[in-house]
Amino acid sequence: MQARRFKKARGLAKVSPVILEDARRVVEDCGGILSEFAGGTVVITGAAGFLCSFVLDVLAAYNDEAPKGVNVLALDNFRTGLPERIAHLQGQTGFEFFSHDVTKPFAGAQRADWIVHGASIASPTYYRRYPLETIDANVTGTRMMLDLAHRLTARGYLQLSSSEIYGDPDPAFVPTPEEYAGLVSCTGSRACYDESKRLGETLAVTYHQLYGVPTKTVRPFNVYGPGQSLKDARIIPDMMSAAVENRAIVLFSDGRATRAFCYAADFIAGMFHVLITGAPGEAYNVGNDEEVTIAEAAQTMVRVAASPQVRVEYRPSGDPNYLSDNPQRRCPDLRKLQAATGWRAKTMLAEGLDRTLQSYRAENATLKV
Repeated sequence: MQARRFKKARGLAKVSPVILEDARRVVEDCGGILSEFAGGTVVITGAAGFLCSFVLDVLAAYNDEAPKGVNVLALDNFRTGLPERIAHLQGQTGFEFFSHDVTKPFAGAQRADWIVHGASIASPTYYRRYPLETIDANVTGTRMMLDLAHRLTARGYLQLSSSEIYGDPDPAFVPTPEEYAGLVSCTGSRACYDESKRLGETLAVTYHQLYGVPTKTVRPFNVYGPGQSLKDARIIPDMMSAAVENRAIVLFSDGRATRAFCYAADFIAGMFHVLITGAPGEAYNVGNDEEVTIAEAAQTMVRVAASPQVRVEYRPSGDPNYLSDNPQRRCPDLRKLQAATGWRAKTMLAEGLDRTLQSYRAENATLKV
């Protein structure tokens, strides 16, 4: 079935100035590599999601400056994606939007020079609610996009996997290299996401080996930033929600688990570097190797918020599966990425949290007008 063109959302706030500034910064950070897109067509799935909506903003910023821009076909079924996040791009020259389920064939593209497959359900809260839909997007949806790349002889294909494919890694493999096979439960509460992402990577490698499709995979490590839904239920959106509402940050753990948080603008720049200059058939960790405990991240948020009402509280979770299969440490080994692309994250946690909070506070003030 042909995808339906997306109808513009109405009565919504404009995109945050911080996001637009960051998009321009990504174009600058990418240097001349984005010129590879000139005159071509890019298909993006999960276009209204947190990460791929940012990809759209970067391509819009590129088109504003490039003598010869890129055509963008943006797909989303809006199960978890937000129409308001991309509404400001409606009518933008070179952009077409489709309400489309990636588990179905997409007939709206006669040409696809580049494909970025980001359609997925990534929040634990939502993939536990929609386990079969999560598996479908990560497996069947990936197969559909790989078929499209093969049929239309795409110059480049990139899919977003996840650091979750490593599960709860052995401490001897933290920072975690791409060669680590993972310690993942195939039946645990996260399995619908973790295992389907792993199979998605298998599909990408198989299409490269069988058909020569120039597949590349990125494994994001705890990406956060402006534009992420405050209802996402992951730790940074929860902290941001508390800061915007001037209330306590509640941790439903002892805070000793570690994460390496990566600011969205940095991740998107790294993602473009992999798409254009990475080796076909390969997977790359993309993130920031600044490893901190959850408690340290929360205290950094308290300092950034600079409000007496924003403090850290510890409480038990009412969800018995809240910490099931939860990795105790997560930090990427980035040597493969840096050797292949020269890319490195620039934004440390305090700066990234500050920019993110600025964006949310500006949006909150706009909505109250």
